[in-house]
Amino acid sequence: MKIVVIGGTGLIGSKTVAILRRAGHEVIAASPKSGVDTLTGAGLDEALNGAQVVVDLTNSPSFEDKAVLEFFQTSGRHLFAAEKAAGVRHHVALSIVGTDRSPDNGYFRAKVAQEQLVEASGVPYTIIRSTQFFEFLGGIAESGADGNVLRFSPGMFQPIAADDVATVVADIAASPARNGRVEIAGPERAPFNEIIARYLKAVGDAREVVCDPQARYFGGLVEQYSLVPLGDARLGAIGFDEWHRRSQASA
Repeated sequence: MKIVVIGGTGLIGSKTVAILRRAGHEVIAASPKSGVDTLTGAGLDEALNGAQVVVDLTNSPSFEDKAVLEFFQTSGRHLFAAEKAAGVRHHVALSIVGTDRSPDNGYFRAKVAQEQLVEASGVPYTIIRSTQFFEFLGGIAESGADGNVLRFSPGMFQPIAADDVATVVADIAASPARNGRVEIAGPERAPFNEIIARYLKAVGDAREVVCDPQARYFGGLVEQYSLVPLGDARLGAIGFDEWHRRSQASA
């Protein structure tokens, strides 16, 4: 089966491409570096020629509210026009758990708009909503820095390893379209502030983490369950300790 992974050279994309190739699929790792640009539409028709499945792992180069919304809307329109012309039978999109429960978060609003485009496209689809990745905990920690302390909500957080995300993405890409959503999360759920404190301790950062119910996460307040699955979810196999051990070994 020919599968085109848009964003196939990124964190999740490169892992997904490797899994699918090991399974025997013909996989195109598409990105601006390979001449495929969803924002302009360049290279899409050629890359999608003969493809049965498209996996969209694109991300905006800017996280500014207006820019990220325009990116997902423009990229989506170009992508679906090319998919329809190519007769693609399954569109897989990676989104975020709770993206529709944090209206003050501009990036989340843009992901909602992206999901709406997927649903209205007419192309059979599966939307995968994932919790945040362990690999991004460092940047997330810095986003809550207030002087020498870091302020985070006690709302629940359930990060997942990129390897587990890629495993699910590859599995769904090789399966029939669900025309619905699948949610995935890590195996461990705990208050946001506690997970950040655990991360800082693991990396030897002595800064204090303060539990602050009013602390914002990229502009949005974190309610108790706004960032975790509310119902059934596929859980990853890699917990924090195992992920940290692997990341140290690879470094």
